[in-house]
Amino acid sequence: MKKRFLIASLLAGVVFSGFSQIVTADRFLESVSERYATIRDYEAQVFIRSDNTDMVGNLSFLQPYFLRIDFTNPADQALIFNGELLTIHIPRLRAVLNQSVTPIRRANSPVGGASLASAQGLQLLRRGYVATFVTGPDPVPLDAGNPERVIQLRLTRRLASENFREIILSVNPETLLIRRIEASTLTNAVVRFDFTDIRVNVGIPEQRFAYTPPPTANMYNNFLFREFH
Repeated sequence: MKKRFLIASLLAGVVFSGFSQIVTADRFLESVSERYATIRDYEAQVFIRSDNTDMVGNLSFLQPYFLRIDFTNPADQALIFNGELLTIHIPRLRAVLNQSVTPIRRANSPVGGASLASAQGLQLLRRGYVATFVTGPDPVPLDAGNPERVIQLRLTRRLASENFREIILSVNPETLLIRRIEASTLTNAVVRFDFTDIRVNVGIPEQRFAYTPPPTANMYNNFLFREFH
């Protein structure tokens, strides 16, 4: 009888120990959010693919909402967001586009998926989406042509107000930093953001997000609500 009790106790310990080590997708997403909450600022190279268009740039982020991308492709194009004003400089059109963003609209701001790689963006994702693992909690290759290992989460929208139908997050399992975001729109278009050479807490000054437009550029304010040529 004592032997049976001992064996049963050992088996129970193994079982409960195994359950205690199970990480759910929602808990893993929470861990990523907690990691980004420790980041005051970061720099990275960002690759953006939308349909057949590729863009490459150097990204700067500063808590809580400051974001800047200086593009090398298209050359000299820039995107700057300070939480209240979005500015986009498009040299080939000789245009500077400005859009005011209210706090209510900030969650779905035109900055797009790049802003999701932040503590604030991840908090919004946890509220607006249901998280599941794509294949499981173990690291997998980033894609067929890249053996880099990541943990992949599938986020499916739970609120009709969300801009993206589904989001795939690929996260570095060691640093808990987002390596890739693939966002599917309601029309099934896919926008992909790849973050490489990420450097965190480098001391980015707020002055980096000040932008003086070229004097020869045409200014278009609140461009989301007007047409221009």
